[in-house]
Amino acid sequence: MLRSIPSVSGSIGLIKPYLWVFYLLSTLLLLIFMNLIYAIDLFGTFVFAISGVLAAVEKKFDLVGAIVLGFVTAVGGGTLRDILIGETPVGWMKDLNTLYVIFAALPICYFFKNRILNLRKSVFLFDTIGIGLFTILGLQKTLAIGLSPVIAVMMGIVSATFGGVIRDVLSTEVPLIFRKEIYASACLAGALVFLFLDHFSASANFNLMGAILVVFIIRFLAVRRNWGIPFNPIS
Repeated sequence: MLRSIPSVSGSIGLIKPYLWVFYLLSTLLLLIFMNLIYAIDLFGTFVFAISGVLAAVEKKFDLVGAIVLGFVTAVGGGTLRDILIGETPVGWMKDLNTLYVIFAALPICYFFKNRILNLRKSVFLFDTIGIGLFTILGLQKTLAIGLSPVIAVMMGIVSATFGGVIRDVLSTEVPLIFRKEIYASACLAGALVFLFLDHFSASANFNLMGAILVVFIIRFLAVRRNWGIPFNPIS
């Protein structure tokens, strides 16, 4: 028994460095992932701003109109969510990088409009990832202040879709989420999947990526197969 004690303590001494390495690597990966989420957040904002600026170009708005439409498309949903849940100053006021990426959309659209239009598939990809991320981030922010999951799901959808609603209203178009194409419904599905996963899994990162994947798959299949959710009352 006495001889086994040194060997056990020696084993612990050998394990400790590996535990520290594991801890450091885990922390590094977490920081990378957090930065990745932040990068996707900014890039999603950038893509939304581009869609707003292009809508202004299509409607032949002037420079001010392009700035306003790009701005409200990018942050309109998040701003409305923050006001509704009483989180002020709203998010973009606390992070100037959001404004930088929005204003960057103006020269990009001015000089590379045709190239952007030729990259519709890529824009669709990042747009879909963006709405998935914005849905879950909005949901998490609402849950964090103690509101119910039902309200959190609603605020998640508002975060992801109402910037586009404001864009379409200002450009005299029927908002995309009111048309046949599945958009808000994909956000709803992603939000519900996140709540389901969050109930069983303690890994917030896994839950987030799983929910975004669900939004992406639904949006992709809806566009690819022309799915819709029509409302045809029985006459």
